Amino acid sequence: MPDRSPTALQNWAGNIRFSPSRFEAPATLDEARSVIAAAPRLRVLGSGHSFNTIAASDATMVSLAGIEPEAHIDALTGTVRASGWITYAALSDAVHRAGFALHNMASLPHISIAGSIATGTHGSGDRNGNLATAVAAIEFIGPDGELRTVSRGDEDFPGSVVHLGALGVVHTVTLDLLPGFEMRQYVYDGLAFDQALAHFDELTSSAYSTSLFTAWGASPVFQYWVKQRTADQTHPFPQANWYGAPLADGKRHPVPGVDPEACTVQQGQTGPWHERLPHFKPEFTPSAGDELQSEFLIDRADAPAALEALAGLGERLGSVVQICEVRTMAADDLWLSPAFGRDTVGLHFTWVSDFEAVAPVMSAAEAALEPFSPRPHWGKLFSIPMDEVRSRYPRMGDFEKLRARVDPEGKFGNDFSDAVAGGAANQ
Repeated sequence: MPDRSPTALQNWAGNIRFSPSRFEAPATLDEARSVIAAAPRLRVLGSGHSFNTIAASDATMVSLAGIEPEAHIDALTGTVRASGWITYAALSDAVHRAGFALHNMASLPHISIAGSIATGTHGSGDRNGNLATAVAAIEFIGPDGELRTVSRGDEDFPGSVVHLGALGVVHTVTLDLLPGFEMRQYVYDGLAFDQALAHFDELTSSAYSTSLFTAWGASPVFQYWVKQRTADQTHPFPQANWYGAPLADGKRHPVPGVDPEACTVQQGQTGPWHERLPHFKPEFTPSAGDELQSEFLIDRADAPAALEALAGLGERLGSVVQICEVRTMAADDLWLSPAFGRDTVGLHFTWVSDFEAVAPVMSAAEAALEPFSPRPHWGKLFSIPMDEVRSRYPRMGDFEKLRARVDPEGKFGNDFSDAVAGGAANQ
C-alpha cells in the first residue's frame, strides 16, 4: 500500500499549504479501513476545491482516489450509489447514459461528490435544494474502520449529510435521480442594477436555474444566465430582453473579457442536463486555481436589501473581485446546511488571488451583510468569528452531540472542524 511520509500538500488555489505527518493512498476498501482504524487522527483529501483550512491537517491525510470509483444505478428506486470520491463530471455522465439526471450541479463539475455534500455546496434554482438534499443514504467508514450507513428517515440523518468531514470517511453516497431531461441556456447582457433588484423574484423564478453575475464597480450591472428545461418552455424562442437587458449576441464567460470557450453551450442550443447545468465544461479548468473565493448565504427575502448594501462598497469590491454570482436555493432541514430552515440566496465572490488585498474588502462585505445574518460557505474564505457562525445554526448543539457519539475521540477532526463543533470554540 502506497505510503508517503511526510509530504507537502496544497488546495486547488494554492493559498492553503500544509504538511501531514503521513499521507496514505489505499488501493482497496479493506486497506482504507485498516488505515483509518490505525490512525490516531486523520482527514481526507478530496478534489481540493476549498479555500480555507477545512481539509488541512498535520496528522494523517488519506486519499481514496486510488480506488476505482463506482456508480451503481438502481432504475427501480431511481437512485445511484456512488463512491464518495467520484467527481460530478464522471457521475453525471454515467447517470445520463442510463437515462436519468441529477437534480442539480454546481458551477464546476470537477468537484467530488463527498466534499460537495459535506460542505453544503449548491447549484441554483428557486425550487432546487443544494446538492446535499439529493442524498438518500451515506455510508461512512467509522473510527474503528467499520462501515456505518445512515439513511433518510434515520434519526441521525439530518445531522449526518452536511458533516464537514467530522463524522467519518465517506465511502459511498446514494443519491435520488430524476428522469433525464434536456435544457437550453441563454445569457442576457447589461441588466441594470435597479431593475434586477426590483424584479428579483421574477428573474430567479423564470427558469429551472438562473444566475446573476456582476463585477461591481461604481455603477454595477448584471449578466443574467437562464437555464431552462425544454419541457418547461412555453414558447419556442426566448424573449428578446429581460427588463431592458438584451439577449447576448454570442457566447459569454461570467468574467468580462475572458474567452468563453470553457463555458457550457449557450444561445438556446438544446442539450442534455449535465452539459447545461454547470457553467463550465469538465475538460477545462477555469482560472487554473488563480483565484480566491468567498460565499455568504442569506435569507431569500433579504436579497435585494443585501445587494443594495454591497453596492455601497461597489468600487472597493470592483478593485479585487473578478466576478460575483447571485444564486438561489430552496430551504432544507440538514442541520449544518447553509440553507437550513430558510429559502436562501448565495452571494458568491471570486476574488483576485491576492489575499492581502482581498482580506479588508472581504471583511467590509461581511460587515455590510451583518444585518442579514449571513452564513459563510463552509469551504470558502471568511473572517466572521466562528462563535458567530455557530450561533446561526439552530441545531449546532445537536450536531455536537452526534459527533461526540460517533467519533468520541475526535479522530476525524482538525482545527477547523473542532472550532465549528465544540472544540476550540468551547474552550
